[in-house]
Amino acid sequence: MNYFKHETSVVEEGAKIGSGTKIWHFSHIMKGAEIGNNCILGQNVFVAATAKIGNYVKIQNNVSVYDKVILEDYVFCGPSMVFTNVINPRSAIERKNEYKTTIVKIGASIGANATIICGVTIGKYAFIGAGAVVTKNVPDFAVYFGVPAKFQYWICKCGIKLVAVNNEIYKCPVCSETYILCNNTLRLENE
Repeated sequence: MNYFKHETSVVEEGAKIGSGTKIWHFSHIMKGAEIGNNCILGQNVFVAATAKIGNYVKIQNNVSVYDKVILEDYVFCGPSMVFTNVINPRSAIERKNEYKTTIVKIGASIGANATIICGVTIGKYAFIGAGAVVTKNVPDFAVYFGVPAKFQYWICKCGIKLVAVNNEIYKCPVCSETYILCNNTLRLENE
């Protein structure tokens, strides 16, 4: 075992846990779950059987990563944020065959108590504000917050608000990265 598991946590046989990962108090990792290298799972984290978590992911306390949720590398999930996997749940009707895939792309951050409705994709290095309710796809490098969550501004890979040079060029005032906006899609200038 090349990872740390607190004695109060349960990691079912058949879960795949990467080297250097730390699983803290009262967490439960189901058989079949995949967690990459050097992740940190805080207290009371649940990871379902078909969930996939990349490398260097940080999941804060009280987060459940349900079936068909995919977290790419360097994703941050704030305390008590919520993923869903069924669009119209009912206690009396089992809908496991209707789970929708939710993808959080590389470097994205989700604030505390945010809710991510199933079936959406959160783009690369996007930022979801605390308490937001995300009901549709979020573009790369976009900041969304509110209920329902709406576009607010563009953000750099380093997490700083970008400054518009003109209608198509954005620049980071801290790391000096330059971005190009075309058809409401932002990309790094050198990509």
